[in-house]
Amino acid sequence: MSNTDTSMNQNDLGLTDKNAGCACCSPADESTVAPSRVIEAPFSTTLSVTGMTCNHCVSSVTEELSAIEGVDRVAIDLVVGGASTVTVDSSAPLDEGAVRAAIDEAGYVLVGSAS
Repeated sequence: MSNTDTSMNQNDLGLTDKNAGCACCSPADESTVAPSRVIEAPFSTTLSVTGMTCNHCVSSVTEELSAIEGVDRVAIDLVVGGASTVTVDSSAPLDEGAVRAAIDEAGYVLVGSAS
């Protein structure tokens, strides 16, 4: 039999729980799965920040920006040795002074203005 023959019989050795319901082994009971909700913030601000070199830097900037009222999510595309792209989703427009202060507090530099 060739390796590509999908009709080959396999013996169940009893090593898997067909009722486990985990995402990788078997389908979950749909009655127990919560419907997914995508909440989109109405405002997205893209920033350019220099000085970040590692995940600790990313965590520091994320923590400071997340503390600004109205911020829902912070995503950072780290560019070591260059300007990292920081995307901030919020429920209202962000005050540029608050954004600049948060990045400064984290120890990094906002390049240009918040857009």
